[in-house]
Amino acid sequence: MPTRGATATQPARRRTAGGPDAITLLKEDHRKVAGLFREFDKATAARKPKIAGQICEELTIHATLEEEILYPEARQFLDTDKGEDLLDEAEVEHEGIKGLVGKILASGGDDDLFEAQVTVLQEYVKHHVREEETAMFPKLRKSKFDAREIGARLDERRKELMGK
Repeated sequence: MPTRGATATQPARRRTAGGPDAITLLKEDHRKVAGLFREFDKATAARKPKIAGQICEELTIHATLEEEILYPEARQFLDTDKGEDLLDEAEVEHEGIKGLVGKILASGGDDDLFEAQVTVLQEYVKHHVREEETAMFPKLRKSKFDAREIGARLDERRKELMGK
């Protein structure tokens, strides 16, 4: 059940002293997109293009936040070879995801491969999320990464991207 101020599609953001926790914000985005993929899987053919559009919008905002703010900051704290590799792989994964997002949005659901594209997008996103949540985020938690300061920046940038 969503907490106060949340809706079924937009979870409440947990706040801590100094701002929201960056990793918590990003994990909530992951859960929201996973829920939209589940909704897509159950939807009628007529509703699928609209839901796919929502998925693409959420992923575009999320990727922008990670690319503009999280990844540059994380590079300062994950400077070992493994940390750099994680960030390099995440950026490459984003490129693949953005390519599929572009195809899905361009088709508007009219492409014969539309559902296959959304399915592959879901697989790419699941892989990407798993790597972030099991490898990158725990490494950031163990570092001197300031999750609250970065979270405040993510929150502010999200508002800008959403036109608020």
